[in-house]
Parts: sequence; C-alpha cells; structure tokens
Amino acid sequence: MKWNEVKVITSSEAVEAVSNILMEAGATGVAIEDALDIQNYQKDPFGEIVDPEMFTELKEGAVVMAYFPETIFLPEILPSITDKIDRLPEYGLEIGENQILISEVEESDWATAWKKYYHPVRVTRYLTIVPSWENYQTQHSDEKIITLDPGMAFGTGTHPTTSLTLQALETVVRGGETVLDVGTGSGVLSIACSLMGAGKIYAYDLDEVAVRSAQENVDMNQGTENIQVAANNLLTDVTTKADIIVANILADIISLMIPDAWRLLKQKGTFIISGIIEDKKDMILEEILTQGFEIDRIFQQKDWYAMILKKPEEA
Repeated sequence: MKWNEVKVITSSEAVEAVSNILMEAGATGVAIEDALDIQNYQKDPFGEIVDPEMFTELKEGAVVMAYFPETIFLPEILPSITDKIDRLPEYGLEIGENQILISEVEESDWATAWKKYYHPVRVTRYLTIVPSWENYQTQHSDEKIITLDPGMAFGTGTHPTTSLTLQALETVVRGGETVLDVGTGSGVLSIACSLMGAGKIYAYDLDEVAVRSAQENVDMNQGTENIQVAANNLLTDVTTKADIIVANILADIISLMIPDAWRLLKQKGTFIISGIIEDKKDMILEEILTQGFEIDRIFQQKDWYAMILKKPEEA
C-alpha cells in the first residue's frame, strides 16, 4: 500500500493546531519535528541519557508530517487544510513559513519515518512519556511512565503547552480529586492525573478521532480505569462538580469555557489552563479575574503560558 505524505513547514507554536487540522482531514497519523523539542532535549533538564541520532539539522520552526492512505483524494481536501492553517493567526498563532509539500511514500518507509521522531521523553521530574513500541525501564523509584501511541492524536507531551500543563498538575494533584480534562486530545493529561492518584477523571473532546485515540491510550496504561472518555463540546451540559478542571487548548477557546468552569468547580477548586500564547495572555488574565478566579501560579516556556487558578471560598 502507498501513502501520501503531507508535510507542513510551520512554527513551533502552531504544531498542535496544525496536527489537529490534519487529523480531522483524515490523516492516519502525524509525525512532528520541532526545533524547540531538539533544544529541550539538548538541555537535558532531568539528567536523562539522550540519543544523538534523534537530532536533525532543523534550527527553527517545526515540520508536521501527516500520512494519508492513497484511497483519500488529496486534491479534494487540501484546499480546506490550507484554509484552516491560514486562519490560525486569527487565534494568535504564528504559522511561520507555512509551506505545504506532498510526496508519495511506501508503507515500509512510512513505518520507519513514523517511529524515528518519538523516543521516551522525561517531561517532568516524575513523569516520562514512552511510545507504545519502546521498551523502557524506569530510572528511579518515583518515576511514572505514561504509555502513548503518539501517532493517533496530538498532545504527546513534548510540546511546551503540554509539558507546562503536566508540571502544573504535579503541583496540584494530591489524590482522590475529581478531574475534568477538557480537550483531552491524546488523553495524556488524564492518564497523568490517574497515575498521580486522582479519583474520578472525565476526559472530553469534541473530535471523535481524539476520543478514540484517548481511549486507546488509556487502555494501554494499567490502573487507569478511573478515566471516562467521552465526546463533548467543552463543558456544555456537564453537571459533574470537580476539584480540578484542566484545559490545554487555544486561548480563544478557553475564553468560551470560563463561565462553565466557574459553575462546575467546587469551592477552593483549581482551574489549570494552558495553550496561551503571549499575545493572548492579558486577554485571558482579564477574563479570569473578572469571573472571580484568583491567580495561584503562572508557568512560562518560551512564548507559552500555563496558569493555576483558584476558585475562592464564598465569604
């Protein structure tokens, strides 16, 4: 079987949005080469051993490679893909060179190309994300492994927005909490919450592809039966009261869910938001403060921000 590779040359900050667009268009999976990831690996913040073969000559920006089976007629879907990527600056995302290249690859070549972009990644001091095909042993007793199939969805843990959210969750989850994970993507945040000891976890995504992928990833991780994955539009019609609500999505989408997050959070509950580019930071801060949330902590990596917010106890 032959595959068509659609390669999008873009910016680091647009990686997950571009991946989402390609998956919604019918891609079987995406592979990502991101200059920021390479820089982060080379800094080696957690003392891990890094495989030098994973580095490339990419100095800036990112390349998202999507693979479509030959049964999908690309000329029919490319205009829609191009249009959606062109509109990303409306959401505050720079799209860099924004060049799209198409090539044909054999299935064997595709399988090889697929896996060379993913290796075990130590994303926080205690969390390591491991591709499903890798045989990895924990390096210390406190290390927790999240097994993922990175090709089936977005949010592999290497993007700054995801790693910032995981860091925020590590500071908040103490055990037994009810968690709502909005825009779950690959399910990585829900799985992390489960491994940290959270109680009942509800993972929502509007995209059916993401819902299926998240469930498959949950099933690959033992002890995550407390995660319930379902399709839903943000927090619409959700009635479950939560101790923690977490959302790693675009700032303009976070803006839409702030009132519902306030409605569903228990007193002294925690709202963790990420995916906020610097240009949108002040807008989000104004809206969350107007709603009544208090800022507990702000995390930053490059131009990306994550925030831990608290719902204060009523006087």
